[in-house]
Amino acid sequence: MTTENAVEPAPTSDDGGRPLLELSGISKAFGAVQALADVDFEVYPHEVLALVGDNGAGKSTLVKTIAGIHTPDQGTVHFDGEQVHIRGPRDAVDLGIETVYQDLALCNNLDVVGNMFLGRERLNAVRGMDEISMEQRAWEVLRSLDVMTISNVRLPVASMSGGQRQSVAVARAVMWDAKVVLLDEPTAALGVAQTQQVLNLIRRLREHGLGVVVISHNLADVFDVADRIVVLRLGRRVSTLRASETDPDEVVAEITGARTEREVGQ
Repeated sequence: MTTENAVEPAPTSDDGGRPLLELSGISKAFGAVQALADVDFEVYPHEVLALVGDNGAGKSTLVKTIAGIHTPDQGTVHFDGEQVHIRGPRDAVDLGIETVYQDLALCNNLDVVGNMFLGRERLNAVRGMDEISMEQRAWEVLRSLDVMTISNVRLPVASMSGGQRQSVAVARAVMWDAKVVLLDEPTAALGVAQTQQVLNLIRRLREHGLGVVVISHNLADVFDVADRIVVLRLGRRVSTLRASETDPDEVVAEITGARTEREVGQ
């Protein structure tokens, strides 16, 4: 574990490899509001990293900075060992960074295939859209992720459960050679069975070698899938904990600042 009161070496992956994505000294202000202050952040291949913090901690700003929606005021970004400049969402996607927001951005009137290829449709010189190859590719991706709850890729997503819809959104993200996937509250408003489906899907992303960032307020889900937990508070990274070496009480103390207050009072 690292905290704001202790200086320790930067965290590394279990095999000593380099991060897929590494942010150094990222700051972002909106007028007088300092949303992020000198934040370092890294995610490794084969890792699920949970990003937690109270409302206003800076989680959404950090994710939107990685996704290219916000441009940082200062700091550097490295992807796969090379310094990069993410000036917009297209830059992030071209690098292999995909984001699944809480609203999923699915079109209810389209089927699974239509949603997975939305804006990236395959064309056939004779028939126009190549529906056959698109359907085959959709099935390939769903099967590679072991998504067994979707039996028909021609059903409109409006008719699907929350867990199935989340699976479609994640499959769409990884279909385009993603290396890092950002998931914003992926189990919000899901039932127990649907939540387990999504958590299993996150595990499979890790098995496929992706770096997965999960933004969540649900600590039970965090401890179910995360390898490491990064805590933001008031725009700063205040601690990094390995899920196997901590517990929910300690994480809550880091989120609220209760640990720091106790240490000051001692």
